[in-house]
Amino acid sequence: MMSLIVSSRNCSHAVRISGCCFWSDPARRKVIKLDLSRAALRLSQRFVPQVRILNYSGSGIETTFTQGEDACLASLVPTLSSPPANATSLLIVGALADVVEDQFRRVFDALGIGPVSFLPARNASSMPSVGQNTLFLLAQPFLADTVSALEERGAQRLAALFPLGVEGTTAWLWSAAQAFGVSRDQFDRVTLPARLRAERALGRYCDQLGGRSIFLFPDSQLEIPMARFLSRELGMTLTEVGTPYLHREHMAEELALLPAGVCLTEGQDVDRQLDRCRAARPDIAVCGLGLANPLEAEGITTKWSIELVFTPIQGFEQAADLAELFARPLIRRAKLVA
Repeated sequence: MMSLIVSSRNCSHAVRISGCCFWSDPARRKVIKLDLSRAALRLSQRFVPQVRILNYSGSGIETTFTQGEDACLASLVPTLSSPPANATSLLIVGALADVVEDQFRRVFDALGIGPVSFLPARNASSMPSVGQNTLFLLAQPFLADTVSALEERGAQRLAALFPLGVEGTTAWLWSAAQAFGVSRDQFDRVTLPARLRAERALGRYCDQLGGRSIFLFPDSQLEIPMARFLSRELGMTLTEVGTPYLHREHMAEELALLPAGVCLTEGQDVDRQLDRCRAARPDIAVCGLGLANPLEAEGITTKWSIELVFTPIQGFEQAADLAELFARPLIRRAKLVA
C-alpha cells in the first residue's frame, strides 16, 4: 500500500493515510504548465482500488500552515460513501496521533457510543461514510473548509470545547455522550479515573507555571483553546492571545471561558505584535520559528508553536505532556541564567 504524500512548500502539516496519495496543487501551476487535478484523476482511475490519488489546491495557504490539513481533509469529503439510512454514527474530524485515536476509541467503546470513525482514517480501505445521520466532533480547531464540506453532505457538528487538558477533554467527550443518550452517572464512571490521573499529573506543573505570563502570537489557530487550558487549568496570565483567523462559531465555547478583558487579536500584524510583546515582557511567548530566535536574543523565553501541532496533546493522558511543553523552556532559561 502507498502512504500519503503531500508535496508543497506551503503544506508542512501532513496527514498520512495508507493507500492514498495527495497532490497539492501549487500556486505556480500556470507557470510550470502542470494540471495536477487532471493528472490525479487519470492516475486514480488507473490504480483504484489499490491507490487513490486526490488533488487539492495549495494556492493561498499563507495565513497559517495548518490550512494544509484543512484543504487536504476537505478534498476527501466528496469521495466518502453514504451510510445506510437511519444509521446514526459519530465522526471524529482532524488528524490525531495513533495513540490518541486509540485512547479515544476505548473511551467511546466504554460509553457505548458507536459506530465511531475518524477522518482521516489510517488507511484508504477504512474511510468513513458521511450522511445526514452523521454527527461529528472537531479534534482540531483549524478545519473550517472541512466542516463546510461535511455539512454540505448533511453531517451535523457537535458544539464542544476542543480536547485539550482535563476540562476540554471532558467537555468534548460529554458533548458526544449527550448526543448518544449516555447518562451523566455512566459518563462519570467511565471517565473519572482518567480525569483524576490527569489532574494529579497537572498538579506539579501548576506550581511551575501558575502566575506566569504568556503571549501567544498568531500562528496555528490552536491559540484560543490553548489559552483557555493555560489560564484555567495551569493558572497562567494571558498577556495577549493572537490567532490568524477567528471562527467565532467554532470557537464559541472556548471564547466563553477566556478571562474577562483578555486581549484577543485576529490577523498577523507582526511588527505591532512584536512591539506589544516587547513592552509586556511576558515570561514566555508562543511563536513561529522566525520570531523565536530574535525574541530569545532579547531575553524573552519562547515556545515554538509548531511543536503544539506535531506533538500528541489531545486527551486526558496527554494533558501533562501539554503542560510540560510550556514548563520546559522556562526550566531551560532558569538553568542558563544560573
